[in-house]
Amino acid sequence: MMKRLEKEWKEELDPAAYHVLREKGTESPFSGKYLNNKETGTYLCAACGNPLFSSDTKFDSGSGWPSFFDALDRGNITTQPDHGLGMERIEVLCSRCGSHLGHVFDDGPQPTGKRYCINSLALAFEKQ
Repeated sequence: MMKRLEKEWKEELDPAAYHVLREKGTESPFSGKYLNNKETGTYLCAACGNPLFSSDTKFDSGSGWPSFFDALDRGNITTQPDHGLGMERIEVLCSRCGSHLGHVFDDGPQPTGKRYCINSLALAFEKQ
């Protein structure tokens, strides 16, 4: 895992991205720049550039955040329990830099049944 001081992250990321990626914040629903992105390509971690999701697995979940039914490589993400906001959820993190990406739920489409609900602020996009 990348080692970087929080001070360095704060200097490198804009305040909104820092809040989501490093302080486990959430952008407002239906506000993210990648919510309605239909271009073909790869979604990367906005903090470190780790490839996370393919546009081939993106779907409209109606949740207000970009949603994917699978990770590009499950080794590029990690998950952990999140007991915040008085509910039980599974947090999704970048395995390279440990940044918060969003959450994963078991209400997605086949073939995985997963919905990776990811903040646009946690993503960068590389057009194919």
